[in-house]
Amino acid sequence: MTGSGRGIGREIALKLAADGAAVVVNDLDEAPAEETVKAIEAAGGRASVCVGSVTEDGFAERFVQTAVDAFGGLDIIVNNAGYTWDSVIQKMTDEQWDAILDVHLKAPFRILRAAQPVIAAAVKQAKADGQPVPCRKVVNISSIAGVGGNAGQVNYAAAKAGITGLTKAMAKEWGPYNVTVNTVAFGLIRTRLTETAADGDSTIDVDGREIKVGVNPALLDAMEKMIPLGRSGTPVDAAGSVYLFCIPESDYVSAQTVICGGGLMI
Repeated sequence: MTGSGRGIGREIALKLAADGAAVVVNDLDEAPAEETVKAIEAAGGRASVCVGSVTEDGFAERFVQTAVDAFGGLDIIVNNAGYTWDSVIQKMTDEQWDAILDVHLKAPFRILRAAQPVIAAAVKQAKADGQPVPCRKVVNISSIAGVGGNAGQVNYAAAKAGITGLTKAMAKEWGPYNVTVNTVAFGLIRTRLTETAADGDSTIDVDGREIKVGVNPALLDAMEKMIPLGRSGTPVDAAGSVYLFCIPESDYVSAQTVICGGGLMI
């Protein structure tokens, strides 16, 4: 799964590994990816590292090949990597638009494209051997911004809305392979991308760019008051919603978008 060295992605990786999945851990930086792998292995699980940006040319093929080389194939794909780079539309640059569309929409497209030959070959082999074709899973990560929009995030909202279309199309294309394709749209989840540093200047480095992140604490508090469950979500909460689409009990659920937002819809 992509973006699994920190935050929500790390919790998803740990949860899937605890249930027996062998996980390819991806992060921009090697240290958090290796730390997640060590945590999985310390708990008795299996994991391998694939460091790099999901937007790099050739990453998708390398990511898929890591799973094939380390674990013999693909059973679950979770497209999780991403970040925000916000502005109102009149101040948003082409660079901001392209960067967010690339990481949230183009990267998942490329990964699924690279995975198709591996999955198709596995299905063909199972049928040739007279074996049942196992149900494989794709979970694409979206946001309530992609469902209801969000002022100041036209790039992010457009990319995440696009994920819904990608999910529905892939559910139809890969249904004959016995692959379910679903989306989890997160609401307010507390991570390093939403928390603001004490000095009010939180940034992350993405491909040499210093991107400002974080949400004003007063705005966070106001948003929490709108959530019916009365609190923001945690990375563990978020991981649980992805897990639901990865277990056998959801083998007949496909092309769906579930909002993990404590009851907050838009």
